[in-house]
Amino acid sequence: MSTKDYDPVEVAVLSEDTLAGYVAQALAAFAAADSLEALKQARLDHAGDRSPLALANREIGALPPAAKAEAGKRVGKARGQVNKALAGRQAELEAERDARVLVEESVDVTLPAEHRPAGARHPLSTVSERMADIFVAMGWEVAEGPEVEADWFNFDALNFGPDHPARQMQDTFFADPVDAGLVLRTHTSPVQARTMLDREPPIYVVVPGRVFRTDELDATHTPVFSQIEGLAVDKGLTMAHLKGTLQHFASTLIGREVTTRLRPAFFPFTEPSAELDLRCFVCDGKSDDCRTCGGTGWIEWLGCGMVNPNVLRAAGIDPDVYTGFAFGAGIERALMFRNGVEDMRDMIEGDVRFSLHYGMEA
Repeated sequence: MSTKDYDPVEVAVLSEDTLAGYVAQALAAFAAADSLEALKQARLDHAGDRSPLALANREIGALPPAAKAEAGKRVGKARGQVNKALAGRQAELEAERDARVLVEESVDVTLPAEHRPAGARHPLSTVSERMADIFVAMGWEVAEGPEVEADWFNFDALNFGPDHPARQMQDTFFADPVDAGLVLRTHTSPVQARTMLDREPPIYVVVPGRVFRTDELDATHTPVFSQIEGLAVDKGLTMAHLKGTLQHFASTLIGREVTTRLRPAFFPFTEPSAELDLRCFVCDGKSDDCRTCGGTGWIEWLGCGMVNPNVLRAAGIDPDVYTGFAFGAGIERALMFRNGVEDMRDMIEGDVRFSLHYGMEA
């Protein structure tokens, strides 16, 4: 038989009955699909690249030119029926899914809403930043250091003798094992030593941070508290520069002109050393029974002094060329007399009402 006389019906997969059977199977599979996932599998089986109709379509290429048109129409009609049925079932299942989602994920907007009050930044954080900003405005830099500190930075570099009481375990938290030489820093002063080792003078840095001491928690003490430390090292610095800096610091922080005084004191890392007192802002020094100042007329605020030459030498700075001053203030104490906080335990309870009560920004 010549190719001109070739009958496409003789190719079994292209016969009208066979194609109709393929279509019937596809329609039945689509109708039986009860989910979009099941319909996806049915589409692959009956309308995919390996489906019977797709394979039948490939047989057309083997037919003589005269037979291709009729076979193509027959296969195309069958595939059109399948695709139409597939699209219809797809639309039905998607509509069912959307309706189900509306029911299952519906939200009753008439139910009372759960009220979650806004939090607030802790006043210690905002006061600490405000203190640092005062010095940044004067051209100083903010420095930081580790809270778990080497014994050398915490004590030796700051001129603490080997028998100094602060080295005892009743005053300092030591990390295990004790002979590892690591402590929870007892002050922010180790950052001074690190800064002087890392930088060349002139140095003007302020150091806010947490410190740790073995104090019992009570109204005026806590084993974890915050300090802000300042260090200036330059040529020609004197106690006059220190006093002027602290006067500006106190006036700017409290928001009005305050009277300060320097009272002689002792610290291993400064010489001479002093305590800075503020004139009582409650009684102005005129009451003998003032609860804030205890009738003395003054409130102790911070320790300060000129950097001890031994501390400068330990950091590799020549004390014959450079001098410096340093100070350290407790941030909790500043908050107590700045905002009238009477019990330090209120600062660590985590009650947002404490922050909101004292007017700190949210």
